[in-house]
Amino acid sequence: MTPRHAIALLAVSASLLGCCLSAASAGADATWSGGEQPTPAGSQWPIGLGHVGDIEFWAPNRGLLITSGNPPSIPAGVWAYNGVEWHELSSVCGASDGRIAWSAPGEFWTVSDGRAGQASESSGSLERTPPLEDNTLCHFAGGQLLASYAHPAFQADSYQAMHGAACFGSSDCWFAGDPLEEPQVGAFQLHWNGASLEAEPYVGEGHAVEDLRALEGRLYESVRISHGDRLANSEQTELPAIHKINPAGVQPTFQAERNLPLYGEGELPEALDFLHLSAAGGALWGAAGPKRAEIGGPGQVTLVRRIEGVWTQLIGPEHPLAAILPESPSEEQALLGGEAKNATVSAVGAEPGGAGVWLALRAPETSDAQARVVLLHVSSEGQVTETQILPSAQEQERGVGPKGSATAISCPAAHDCWLATSQGWLFHLAPEGERSLGHDSRESEYFTGLITFRPADLGLPQVPPDAPPPDTSGLVDAAPDYGGAFAESASATQAKVRLPLLSRLHSRLVHGTTLELRFHLAVKARVRLIAKRKRRVVAKTGTRTFPAGSRKLTLRLDAKHWPTKLDLQTHALAPLPLVSSVTGQGALTTTETTGAIVLPHTWLQSGLGPAF
Repeated sequence: MTPRHAIALLAVSASLLGCCLSAASAGADATWSGGEQPTPAGSQWPIGLGHVGDIEFWAPNRGLLITSGNPPSIPAGVWAYNGVEWHELSSVCGASDGRIAWSAPGEFWTVSDGRAGQASESSGSLERTPPLEDNTLCHFAGGQLLASYAHPAFQADSYQAMHGAACFGSSDCWFAGDPLEEPQVGAFQLHWNGASLEAEPYVGEGHAVEDLRALEGRLYESVRISHGDRLANSEQTELPAIHKINPAGVQPTFQAERNLPLYGEGELPEALDFLHLSAAGGALWGAAGPKRAEIGGPGQVTLVRRIEGVWTQLIGPEHPLAAILPESPSEEQALLGGEAKNATVSAVGAEPGGAGVWLALRAPETSDAQARVVLLHVSSEGQVTETQILPSAQEQERGVGPKGSATAISCPAAHDCWLATSQGWLFHLAPEGERSLGHDSRESEYFTGLITFRPADLGLPQVPPDAPPPDTSGLVDAAPDYGGAFAESASATQAKVRLPLLSRLHSRLVHGTTLELRFHLAVKARVRLIAKRKRRVVAKTGTRTFPAGSRKLTLRLDAKHWPTKLDLQTHALAPLPLVSSVTGQGALTTTETTGAIVLPHTWLQSGLGPAF
């Protein structure tokens, strides 16, 4: 069936399917349409894909989206667009509200949900379930899932939920999100340097990072400023809503973007929500609405644009957003829960070529199942040139129901945009006759087949089993083949175990207050030593990356704040090798797991610390 025939069939069946078809004009020729909603395997009709957290394009005929899934038909995962249709790319690495970061034409990262198995690798109790939403990473390249990254919960350097992701290239990517755990101050951030992930928080300000975008050789991250955010300097008066990140090798790494024209007279930064960001044509756009708690008070829909280093307010206190449906105020009230200027901004998408920006609004308090998409097209001069309601009133008369509020907008070209909703419905803005661009000629190279396997999470403790692995020789699924030195047959693994990451731990005090810890690493790993007195961190080393072999860390301790616990945190950066459990190195190795270290006996007799 050709794409043209498929669209025609969906148009005839819209009232039965609830599929969102053409809406009002978005330009001379381009219109919004939902007729390109994918039909999942095993289904006769298009259905919602589940909550879509992000939709991103490398080119008009090469795009990706990440979804939480719509069980049982659609698992949480990643979908790809090839210029003609959307198809499922990965049934793993989906997310509750995930993000996508392209790093090369066939390479990208996703912010994904953790797996339930992570709970068994985390300290805590049954009353404290490890969080799993949006706190792991997946790295895809060449049509394969190369690696998955996670970290145990309830530790000082645990991965926090991430809301922003962007790359300078294959060897320079950033991921950012919630504030660090107390008593640390800063925003959680991870940096991929081409070989490993390193924690590089934005210290000093504990605001959650909510969006990340690239523009002209820098990354820009927006933060949510809330009352009660921890600050290293309590007397700090200016709270920048955007930070800049420079590429690797350029110092300083972080800079604050100051003097944004966001607030009105007497308006506090906490009254405005975070800026949704979108970049195109040398311009960076940011849009935010008022905080929910501030509806009816300070704060209002605000739209700003940065071009050639200068920020301009297009909508906001100086230029308030007028009624978007002046002839139907009751409909505007029903759609947005009040005046448009008090609505919540849910997405923003800039069109290349300076054509303007699409701004999505929603009611602050509404059932998403009953929400409709409310879209404004704003010109580069700040004029609202169009208002779109999807699905339209005419479509509702034909039986097309609400499809949820907008969650993401991406415009790979002028008059070519995609919008995703919280229920997983897609709308495409394009001129009639240009909705199908032709297949991506390199799709078979970059996106080959459905990815169904997610490898073990790098960064979680890998503890050797207490007993030989079960006999699985009769099972259909074979053990994964890592290749090279790690390749083992299914029968060989029955007499082998994985080497522990840590072994041969020895500690001693040097000059009374300096702890020297020696250990052996089986593979390259990140290591950090943290000393705590009860729950308070009293000393810690920086995170160090060591190659395999015998290594040591030293930590200076304070006699007045002597620790009661030591925590050696490790993050393996390569698979642990298999060795013989009977006659080989595995039989001679004393296994050590990551986590708490027993305090040296000499400490008890030093007279510096308390008697334990």
